Amino acid sequence: MPIQVVVLGSGSAVPTLQRNPSAHWLRIHDCDMLIDCGEGTQLQMTRLQLRSAKLRAIFISHLHGDHYLGLPGLISSMHLMGRKAPLQLFGPPPLIELLEQQFKASESIINFPIEFNPLFADEPRYIGAFEHFTVQSFPLNHRIACTGFRFDEKPGLRNIRKDAIKQYQLPVEQLHGIRQGNDFITPSGKRIPNKEITKASKHLASYAYCSDTSPDPAYIQTIQQVDCLYHEATFAENLVGRARDTFHSTAAEAALTALTARAGHLLIGHFSARYRDVAPLLAEAREIFPNTHAAIDGMALEIHSDKHLIIS
Repeated sequence: MPIQVVVLGSGSAVPTLQRNPSAHWLRIHDCDMLIDCGEGTQLQMTRLQLRSAKLRAIFISHLHGDHYLGLPGLISSMHLMGRKAPLQLFGPPPLIELLEQQFKASESIINFPIEFNPLFADEPRYIGAFEHFTVQSFPLNHRIACTGFRFDEKPGLRNIRKDAIKQYQLPVEQLHGIRQGNDFITPSGKRIPNKEITKASKHLASYAYCSDTSPDPAYIQTIQQVDCLYHEATFAENLVGRARDTFHSTAAEAALTALTARAGHLLIGHFSARYRDVAPLLAEAREIFPNTHAAIDGMALEIHSDKHLIIS
């Protein structure tokens, strides 16, 4: 199944009439998630008919307001709508303290469990436990602690080679175990390694999210060969000095990152409010990495396992 992404916010610190602050809705198989939650996120969800009741997990990259200030309101709304299911929340350690202080000050009680998982921006690590995919967090190079995320579909059962079924007369009752990775023991006691009688399932889809960051070779390895890379491109290259001062990236730098990582597609966003038209940033990136797309609020993407990308 494709990984589905809906862009809820493609702007940076200051909202505009065209662009909300950062937020991406992500669906992998039947699991709905949110990456970042800038102000106005739940209104965007309503416009796009994305139901908060279906959210299983929320990932917050860092504690600059344009990436999390929509979260208290979203949680409050889920409470008011009668949510009972647990919500997994991943973010910097102080995030849970901020939420607790907010709800304490407003004398609010949230009647569903929030399972908080602190993220530490020190090294790549696997986080969470999901049935159909894995999630890695990894440190980015921003002014405060900030993490990126990589989502990879888990491999399905291996496919048994037809010639192996005939050659070894594989019993029907053992086929499922072999697909799960078991070796086969012949009637004479010879062990046939699983890799000789099976082949891997098809290429699996992957998506990486790099929010606020200066270019840094440290995270290139983690995003290697990702099918679709979202990377911030706050500024055009003529403002590279401003990008360095604020620990952000230019469109050209985002494209070079995608090229170095051998990504399939690049989605740029987090555009400065100074740009009413981001066509120059898109052109700048495409000179280096042709498979670049500019994020637009409401844009939907399907990332397929054959590196094919559908945008609507």
